[in-house]
Amino acid sequence: MRKRLFLIALCLFTFSSYAQDVEQTKALKRKVAIGRFSNVTKQSQSIFYDQESDQLGKQASDILAMKLVSSDKFLLIERQDYDKIANELIQTNRLSDTTSTQIGADFLIIGSVTHLGRKTVGNQKLFSSSIKQEVEAGVSLRLVDVSTGLIVFSGEGKGNSTVQDKKVMGFGERADFDATLTDKAISAAINQLVEEIINKCMDMPWKAYILSEEDGSYILSGGASQGIQVGDKYDILKPGKSVKNPQTGMMIQLPGKVIGELQIDMTFGDTPSTEVSMATLVSGDIQKDQLSKYVVIEKK
Repeated sequence: MRKRLFLIALCLFTFSSYAQDVEQTKALKRKVAIGRFSNVTKQSQSIFYDQESDQLGKQASDILAMKLVSSDKFLLIERQDYDKIANELIQTNRLSDTTSTQIGADFLIIGSVTHLGRKTVGNQKLFSSSIKQEVEAGVSLRLVDVSTGLIVFSGEGKGNSTVQDKKVMGFGERADFDATLTDKAISAAINQLVEEIINKCMDMPWKAYILSEEDGSYILSGGASQGIQVGDKYDILKPGKSVKNPQTGMMIQLPGKVIGELQIDMTFGDTPSTEVSMATLVSGDIQKDQLSKYVVIEKK
């Protein structure tokens, strides 16, 4: 009897320790927005191609969005003005102090379909014939850290998709060109880059921003769907100043300093883009007239 009770207690302790480990290692979801996804293939250069209704770019954007959401590591934020923001990021390589909170995302992905080729190859023998349809696609993606405006990852993936129909002694079906081959080829190209994007995003520290202060409570960006829970504690980071590298002309942000700690009291909001959390200052001191200068980060 004692042995049975001991084993039950041991199992309960093991499960409790496992649950605590899972809780401590939970990953907060990053907010990601897909910006401009353009078609720069040879087909798009035709005078008859309608750039306003670029179906190929939308197709690639939808495939990427589906893969990011299915990874369960991201919240996809949708906005209509990301093209303008993307242009600003690329042109200036830097954001204003308020743009990072206005955009509502941690990372912005800018992509393009760089290549799309189709070909049909036939093989005729004495008693049989076959036709192989093949599509090759190339996709380029750039991952931008919204808080700095810097491109943190850039890569190009290539994918292909084939289908083959065969006839023997004149029998067999001959299929028309398979339109789904384009989807499959683009999906294969994006697959080569998605894992790199996931790893790069998850390797970089999770961030939130202090939006305002009301009667001693601090309102933070982000909520329950991102993984924030009541009782969670986060560090308050005062980022280091930005300096310009004379060799590259790029702005570099010096390491910051943790100056306090916040505890989550409440989360509310209907969608990932409108969710916020209310927190209490547990330790440290915050200058209430300079809230935009602070960043909330995961505790190490």
